[in-house]
Amino acid sequence: MPPSRRNELIDAAMRVFYKYGFHASSLDDVLNEGGISRMTLYNHFKSKDELILAAMRRRDEIFRNKLMKFVDSRAKAPRERIAAVFDFHEDWFTGNEFCGCMFINAAAEFSSADSAPRRLASEHKQEIVRYLRDLCEQAGFADPIEMAERLNILLEGAIVAARVVGQVANNGKNPGGPAKRAKEMALEIMDRAPMN
Repeated sequence: MPPSRRNELIDAAMRVFYKYGFHASSLDDVLNEGGISRMTLYNHFKSKDELILAAMRRRDEIFRNKLMKFVDSRAKAPRERIAAVFDFHEDWFTGNEFCGCMFINAAAEFSSADSAPRRLASEHKQEIVRYLRDLCEQAGFADPIEMAERLNILLEGAIVAARVVGQVANNGKNPGGPAKRAKEMALEIMDRAPMN
């Protein structure tokens, strides 16, 4: 079944907002990206704000599905699955499309903590922590919630370092470095953690 014009519009918005930012991107940028008419836009969305939320939801769905498929394809043992989460991030950071994290970017652009984009960004990050918690439970850590939070802090720091420093330092030759270092630290933390 061919994609609907609504889905094409959301995908175009997701690409534009991710690459250029929410406030810097216009609806015309989105329409040009997708080859979509203004009438199609307004048939599906009342405002740019609604389109932003739809694009963020799509990005969340795509990102988490890619992450889980990657981890499933790379490892079966619980601790190896946790390590594969960091490998996924390294692949993401070194890809041609990496523009940081759309959800971190949203939190930076939308200053009000109760704005819909900030809430959606928070929900995405909480889902990542839940996924890590599930992996930590499977691995048998005595406190999987605390372990998941620690691992998530490493991931978040790696995302920011890859975007802010990795894509700039040494002419952008090592954006994957933060993920490698975060993985090393994660393995050290897991080695010292109490088990059930």
